Amino acid sequence: MLKIEDIIEELQGYSPQVDQKLLIRARDFCIRAHHGQDAPADFDCLQHSLEVASILARLKVDETTLVVGILQNSLAPGRVTREELEAEFGQEVLNLIDIGNKISNIPYRQSNQQHVESFRKMFVAMARDLRVILVYLAVRLSDMRNIGYRREQEQVAYSRETLEIYAPLANRLGISWLKGELEDLALKVLEPEKYRALTQRITAHKAERSEYVTDVREQLHGLLEQSGIQGEVTGRFKHFYSVYRKMERTGVSLDQIYDLTAFRVLVDSVRECYEVLGLVHATWKPIPGRFKDYIAMPKSNMYQSLHTTVIGPFAERMEVQIRTREMHRIAEEGVAAHWKYKESGAVAVTGRDDQRFNWLRQVLEWQRDVSTEWSASETSFIDLFPEEVYVFTPNGDVKELPQGSCPIDFAYAVHTDVGSQCVGARINSKLSPLKTQLKNGDIVEVLTSAHQTPSKDWLSFVKTPKARNKIRQWVKAEQREKSIEIGRELLEKELRKHQYSLKRALSLESFSRAIGEFGFQSAEDIFATIGYGKLSAGQVVSSALPKEEQKRQPGKPGPLGKVLERFARRKPQSSILIGGIDNVMVRFANCCNPLPGEPVTGFITRGRGLTVHAKNCPQVLASEPERRVDIEWDMQRKTTRPVKIQVICSDQKGMLVGISGAIANADANICSASVHARGDKQGTNLFEIDVENLEHLNRVIREVKKVKGVIRVERIRN
Repeated sequence: MLKIEDIIEELQGYSPQVDQKLLIRARDFCIRAHHGQDAPADFDCLQHSLEVASILARLKVDETTLVVGILQNSLAPGRVTREELEAEFGQEVLNLIDIGNKISNIPYRQSNQQHVESFRKMFVAMARDLRVILVYLAVRLSDMRNIGYRREQEQVAYSRETLEIYAPLANRLGISWLKGELEDLALKVLEPEKYRALTQRITAHKAERSEYVTDVREQLHGLLEQSGIQGEVTGRFKHFYSVYRKMERTGVSLDQIYDLTAFRVLVDSVRECYEVLGLVHATWKPIPGRFKDYIAMPKSNMYQSLHTTVIGPFAERMEVQIRTREMHRIAEEGVAAHWKYKESGAVAVTGRDDQRFNWLRQVLEWQRDVSTEWSASETSFIDLFPEEVYVFTPNGDVKELPQGSCPIDFAYAVHTDVGSQCVGARINSKLSPLKTQLKNGDIVEVLTSAHQTPSKDWLSFVKTPKARNKIRQWVKAEQREKSIEIGRELLEKELRKHQYSLKRALSLESFSRAIGEFGFQSAEDIFATIGYGKLSAGQVVSSALPKEEQKRQPGKPGPLGKVLERFARRKPQSSILIGGIDNVMVRFANCCNPLPGEPVTGFITRGRGLTVHAKNCPQVLASEPERRVDIEWDMQRKTTRPVKIQVICSDQKGMLVGISGAIANADANICSASVHARGDKQGTNLFEIDVENLEHLNRVIREVKKVKGVIRVERIRN
């Protein structure tokens, strides 16, 4: 039975200044938190927490991490409160436990290899603090040691998650002993018959194997002593899971596996490594093709060692690994843990990810080597994947998205149709705006409608290239359709002046020839270009109709035509000059209400002709440039435009008379007026007036500002 004193003793071995009272308080708090808790028979909650702490002590963590390991399950509902835990152990411990609890609630569902890899990365991204990862690796190992307390179905799911997520993570961190034990425990649950048969057969020969190992070790020691080399020789049996995988991968039986036992020789220098290799080959016959020199040519992850397989005593194959003590420390403790070599069949991991895990392994080493507490160091805080966010579908699939992504990015990642028909989203079961930035671990449900189409506004906040490209494609196709319709209407109007219908014009050989001359493939291309304002209808008619047809004068109008002509003569011409386009309906935008004298631009609007905007109008700046037309004011024509001004003034008698008089003195006509007393001894007056141009408006504002009691005068755009 574990005691807190045992853990303190182990901790003092690498951290003599340990705060014993802190760990004892954590044990007592754990007892209080689990008092009266319903637990399976013979399951001791305190022993489970102390076992987690014991595993962490083997990893040589600091005392704060040990406290987190002891208390990691103390905040379950019905136990102690967050406030009590924070008051006793501080905000740091509470934060680490909170992060760990969030990770433990992540729904995991077995899927393809890419999803499993994304899940592993999301685990690390959510943890952010290395201590949390170590605590939950220790918790997982303790849980697997005591997995018999779970229901059979839970055991299988839990073991599969251990094998696919936690064991590879321990491997990548270089904690090979923890990885090996997790794999063996998971195999025991997932393949009980094969595990039982494997252990029985290996155990049956264990006495013989132990005698064999002792004999070979003595022979290797003798070779080293004869050559005057100081070295260490060890022999080990392979983990059950490692043997099982080799049998499954190669299709051989246990009797055909000759490297159940491997020997390792540790020496002080590289020169001695090659000396020992020569001694081994001189003593036992090497097997051709089974020698690897990873010292001269290290693996990409910095792993270095000499590997050779020889025919050893009793004519049995045996593997011998030879390396320096420093190489062994690197290979076993983290920096060069060869996880890419061992995880055969796994999805390819990018070089960037490899560098990040290498850095994470270095953090582990720094923590072991530096005597200062981790809590005083910034190395424990990690953000291995700052560019990505990992979120779930309701079914538990993981989606990897760029940081800052929103539900629309997620929807397009699921399927293009889901993205295009997205009308809303639930994030963690709560309705959320489509602009909401997703966070690691969010569960996102997309709401769709068959009547929904992509919005151009989405481009301002989506992050993924797929979402952006699909939205742009739809917007471009939609705008092309609108432009074709506008261009068709403008061309029909121009053709009627020459007594031609569009259908008749399209049948002309000269029209087909004109399409090619303009560089287009079809009539729709010309319609779209006219609709965008890049080409005038007059230019097309001039090139497409026969010259003699263009000279024909319109016939004598009938009674209705005469009425329309008289109406047209009375209709005032627009005060806007449009380059290259004639006979286009012109209207002025309400959003910016431009005045003569202001810089303006035109925007071709479906069914409304050309809309005049101020050049700095946000609405037109967000529009497609292809729909804009260069225009200018016809300053020779005298016209008036309505404009609204707001006057803030003191609330006193005679103010309305004074303001009205100032407007009249500036030669402006008041169309309407609205007066409102605000209650703070001030009044708000809204006037709609007619002015000739921008200079006229500025003159009106100057006159109104001269009125005593006027505080502020400003133009209202809409």
